[in-house]
Amino acid sequence: MNKQLLIALAVWMGLLALPFALRPKTPGRANTPADTLVIVSAHNKAVRDEYARAFGNYYYRKHGRRIELDFRNLGGTSDIVRYIAARFEAEFRNEWEKKHPGQWSRDIANSFANPRIAVDDTSIPPLQRMARKEFLASNVGIGIDLLAGGGTYDHSRHAAQGFAVDAKVRERHPEYFSDAVIPHRFGGDSLYDDRGRYYGVVLSTFGICYNVDRLREMRDPRAPETWADLGAPRFFNTLAVADPTKSGSANKCFEIVLQQVMSESGSPEAGWVPGLSLIKRIFANARNVSDSAAKVVRDVGDGDAAAGMAIDTYGISEQFWSARVFDGAPRCFYVTPRGGTAVSADPVQLLRGAPHRAAAQEFIDFLLSKEGQKLHCFKVGIPGGPVVNALNRPPVRRELYRPEYRDCRFVPDYDPYKSGADFVYHPQWTGRYFNLLRVLFKCIAIDPRDELVAAWRAICEAGGPERVPQAMREFEKLPFSYSDAAKAVAALRVTEGRTSADVAAVVREWSEFSRRHYIEAARLAREGK
Repeated sequence: MNKQLLIALAVWMGLLALPFALRPKTPGRANTPADTLVIVSAHNKAVRDEYARAFGNYYYRKHGRRIELDFRNLGGTSDIVRYIAARFEAEFRNEWEKKHPGQWSRDIANSFANPRIAVDDTSIPPLQRMARKEFLASNVGIGIDLLAGGGTYDHSRHAAQGFAVDAKVRERHPEYFSDAVIPHRFGGDSLYDDRGRYYGVVLSTFGICYNVDRLREMRDPRAPETWADLGAPRFFNTLAVADPTKSGSANKCFEIVLQQVMSESGSPEAGWVPGLSLIKRIFANARNVSDSAAKVVRDVGDGDAAAGMAIDTYGISEQFWSARVFDGAPRCFYVTPRGGTAVSADPVQLLRGAPHRAAAQEFIDFLLSKEGQKLHCFKVGIPGGPVVNALNRPPVRRELYRPEYRDCRFVPDYDPYKSGADFVYHPQWTGRYFNLLRVLFKCIAIDPRDELVAAWRAICEAGGPERVPQAMREFEKLPFSYSDAAKAVAALRVTEGRTSADVAAVVREWSEFSRRHYIEAARLAREGK
């Protein structure tokens, strides 16, 4: 019995040792010192894993050292932006109080990262100018090296506030930056910062994904082709939508919808009400509002929704996955809406006080290099491409869309530089109001959602907007006009004489304004007015 037990134990130990014996040999690498890079990002696990593998190999070849990418997942871009701002305020306050004990105030908190405060403007109180000057001259950090992902609005805002600093990529690699490689601007948007404080890594366009099986169940089974289609009564209770207060990409998508209507209307003022009316109707048509833009395409792909608004990466990936599941006949499709597709960059930026600055700069260099760009768009297994997960992220470098790379790309014929050519983004129209739009969407569509849906249902049941014009006028009323948008921004700002409770009261009033008018719109629609 003891002999049999010993034999069984030996076999068991041999099985345990087998994986270690078969492990690929990497002499010395496992025992080399490891450097660290701390990155805050909303990227999914597939992107994080492929970044860690590819940059890890690159870094080891160059330095003979390992590097560990410490990704901090704090939620969506909006959550990350709030976290970074709060951390910089806390860290700068700590530094300020060491030098100026007892002098911290709300005005200083509002001044140190305020790009409107010029340090040489004598009309601004001296203490506020001093706070701004000391912050910009400091190396105050928050223990994070890089922000990766999000939109150019949040990255440019960090740059203006002083949270981001010049990564000096153009000094090291001037050959990256030309119209033939990485253009400065495209479609009205900047793909990188003039002063090197953010760099677009990949491009995004926004479009519509739809499920053909769900469309066949509808009385009108036509596929949506424009943003306006998503606001039509026939899509009531069939859409999937992401919450723009949680997702920066969703907020950007709704901003593009608004800008298209403004452009078609002839001016921002003329397009303000009809553009926001369309956005209201899209929200009113939604079956659900999710926290993530990625979940929209999953809901559509699974058949839980007939259509939704999607980032190209998510939409195209879902279409390919659907084709694979259904033997080459996909159920889910992604289309770019006619005249309403803007190209936007997904950047990376170096944060002030980065604890591992040299490694962070090398990471940005790698992402913008041809080697790093291939990682984003090549198929799994193609030399230079990902190892496990196809990232399907359109690279910012234009030369990778040339014909010689066609068969290497995950989506051979997709070129965002062409798909977004029919839309010009006007940053002066809504770019400065990007954060205001987040709050406004919350007040007109998220907070009063029950009343919004009830009003739109009543209008649809009455025969549509044309049949009940009074109800539609109530439905379209807004808390403020486009000409008053700057005042609305000021009303959301905390100052020495204006508390956060005052700001909350303004937001609450905007939500109640919308709720009251939706209730009245529903009443008028039921009366056929």
